[in-house]
Order: sequence, then structure tokens, then C-alpha cells
Amino acid sequence: MRRDMRLSKAIEKLGMEFGELDLTFHEMKDGKSGDVTSYWPGGADEDIIMCVFKGTEIEEPFHRQDFFFINYAYQGSYQALSAKYNNLMVIHEDECYVGQPYSGYALRGKSEEEIVIIGVLIRKNAFFRDYLSAVYTDTHLFRFFLEPHKNRFSEEYIHFSLTREHPIRTILELMVVEYADRREDTQRILKSMLSTLLLEIAREYSMDETDKSQQSLSERILGYMASHSDVVTLRDIAAHFSYHPNYISGMLHRETGRKFTEILLEMRMERAVLLMKNTALSIEEISAMLGYSNHSNFYKAFREYYHMTPREYMDKEPTPGEDG
Repeated sequence: MRRDMRLSKAIEKLGMEFGELDLTFHEMKDGKSGDVTSYWPGGADEDIIMCVFKGTEIEEPFHRQDFFFINYAYQGSYQALSAKYNNLMVIHEDECYVGQPYSGYALRGKSEEEIVIIGVLIRKNAFFRDYLSAVYTDTHLFRFFLEPHKNRFSEEYIHFSLTREHPIRTILELMVVEYADRREDTQRILKSMLSTLLLEIAREYSMDETDKSQQSLSERILGYMASHSDVVTLRDIAAHFSYHPNYISGMLHRETGRKFTEILLEMRMERAVLLMKNTALSIEEISAMLGYSNHSNFYKAFREYYHMTPREYMDKEPTPGEDG
């Protein structure tokens, strides 16, 4: 009962604070014609903020923002206007909408019953610095979160349904309570909770996106390899799918025309280039994420695959600018 009271008070408090957030829309100097954006509304010492919309009506102008956000329909339903396909969708109660920096978006809602939306806002550079590892194993989700570095006006979003008992809802409630009563260590605690939240989102996204029963064995194996490219071995795959390693090896060669080691190397090298282009991680950190025991082995593999060193590769490619 005490927890429910703390949660109710926290939601009420953040709902009142929502109107005080600086979500002023500014004309984008380097954007698309007529576009407006809102900038980071949190404090200079904050990488994560929690916000709560609480009311019966909301109608935002179409806009962009320079941070990642996770919106959760905690009570009631609302509409989200996405720039992609000019899509107006309904976000039902217990559904999540995840947006990228600068993705076009607008909230719309009108109801006799109160609408409650819990939002997690994450500073963009902090996300790339601290949370990529939480979504690393899911190739599609990993690319979703890296896309804003490659295409500033990506219009991608993630939308999925949950049950009321889902851990994501519980984690969001705990984050709301923590942020409503902010203390010196609140950011540290929120960062730990956000890591868990993103792992749960990655799991849900993977389940939502892939119907395993509709895939061939080779497709499932390739998916497994992509999700475990840092540690996977042929023996691991054989044990996971209950086939002999020789059968797995032969089947992959028949259906892809490449050996297991060649497929794995390609996956690792493609992932390496994504990390090199779109993060500030060092080569040592990247090689460790990819499963190399030391960066000398990574350098050797990279040179053999691309016929140049990582530095030569990056000197050849334009480097995306960092936004503040």
C-alpha cells in the first residue's frame, strides 16, 4: 500500500512539473523547411529525466527533438503522429513508443478519462557512450539506435505492446518514484535502471519482430550468430540447435556459399565499422565488444577483411559530427 501511495504521489508531482519543462520549439536552421525542434529539457548534470503527462487532452505541433525518448501509455490511449508514411497510430494503454533524436513526432489525445503517459528522455551522447552494450546483441535494434548518427532525420520508431505485469512497467514505475524525489545519487540509480529497461526492450523487440517458426533453419542459425557474434562457436550452434557441427557447417556452406568462419568474420567486421563510425569507443573497447581476446587479433582480422587498418578505413570515410 505504501509503495502505491508513493507511486501515485510521484506521478502527480511529475505531472505537475511537466508544464514547467522547457519544451519550447525552435526553428531548425539546418533542418527541413518549416521543421521545429525541442532541445534537451533536463539539467546540465542530467543524462536521463523522467516526465509524466497527465490530463484529458494533448495536441502537440509536429516537431523533432535532440534526444532519445521512450513513451509508455500508463493509463488510457493516445495518438502518435509519425513522419514515416505520415502515420497516425493509436498507442493503447500498456504500449511503448520509442523514438530517435530528430525523428518527426507529435502527441495527440482527447478523452473523458485521464490520460497518463510516462516518458524517459535520454541525452543522445550519453546514450551512445553508456548504453549501446545493452542493445548490442540484437542487430536490428542496434542499428535502430545507431541510425541517428548516420541519418540525422531518420524517421524510424519502435512500437510494441506489453502486459500490465511486464517488467518494463515495473521498472518505469521505480524510475518515476526515484526521479520525483531527486537526490545526489538519483542519476546513478536511474542509469542502472535504464540499462535494465533497455535489456527488457531489446528482449521484447526481438520477440515482437521475429516469428521463429516462420524461418528456415539456416535463417535461425544466422540470426543466432548475429546475436552472439562476440562469443559464438560452431559447437555452440550445434548444441543450441541439436545438430552435429559438421551438419551445421555443411548446410551453411550449401545455402550461403560461405564457411562458418567467413560468415562470422563478416558479421564482426560490419559491426566493427558501425561502432567505429558512430561512437567514440576506442579500438580496444570495440575489439573487446566483438569478442577478440586482444586488439592485435582484431587489427589483423580487420586488415585481412578490408585490406587496410582501422585508421586508414576511417580516414577514408567521412566522420559524422557530434551534436551537443
